[in-house]
Amino acid sequence: MSTPTNGSARVAIVTGAARGIGAATAQRLAQDGFAVAVIDLEEDDARGTVEAIEAAGGRALAVGADVGDAEQVQAAVDRIAAELGPPVVLVNNAGVTRDNMLFKMSDADWDIVMHVHLRGSFLMTRAAQKHMIDQKWGRIVNLSSTSALGNRGQANYATAKAGLQGFTKTLAIELGKFGVTANAIAPGFIVTDMTKATAARIGQEWEPYVQARAAAIPVARAGQPEDIAHTVSFLVSEGAGFVSGQVIYVAGGPRA
Repeated sequence: MSTPTNGSARVAIVTGAARGIGAATAQRLAQDGFAVAVIDLEEDDARGTVEAIEAAGGRALAVGADVGDAEQVQAAVDRIAAELGPPVVLVNNAGVTRDNMLFKMSDADWDIVMHVHLRGSFLMTRAAQKHMIDQKWGRIVNLSSTSALGNRGQANYATAKAGLQGFTKTLAIELGKFGVTANAIAPGFIVTDMTKATAARIGQEWEPYVQARAAAIPVARAGQPEDIAHTVSFLVSEGAGFVSGQVIYVAGGPRA
């Protein structure tokens, strides 16, 4: 169980946790003993994850917020601190894609991806870090991607995911002396609604698309949201206290 010295459960925040990697991560952290704040754009969308956690005996709170809006973020973190307790784990998972080739990419396509991934992670971290410093213990995990290495049709997404790696390393330097670690996970091909949308965008049937992607992965299978959740579980554990500023590629091999 994840319990601080006062005996109550530590509190974790997972953004974009209504489905996919975020939902799997929220449920895994609840299994690890955290009380979990499940953030998504609409509070109602987060309720399914909360209900799954509660059905398994955990404690969770659904919170609606646009992570790129400073006022909504501060209100969300204040509510979480009041209702669950001071958050000491933050998983910045919220994300969107607006894929297109560079010459077709609109200003809006670029801006919304930066708004959610980069601005959202910045605002959430800035709001949550005070609680971590006060508790002299904290864990921040940012979701990057193998797309950070470059990916055709994803100039916006690749840039945001690469930016999160630099953000992570800077957090590790600034916050380490307060007992706070910061790491990034860069997933490869994971079976989620987002990757289904990618297959649809490029005009491929889902099952053949998964098989083709899996064939190019050294471990010869597609990734599952639980693969990322397990890695988050390690990084936020007591035992990972000497791991900080790292980018872990969870991709079934050394590259996408």
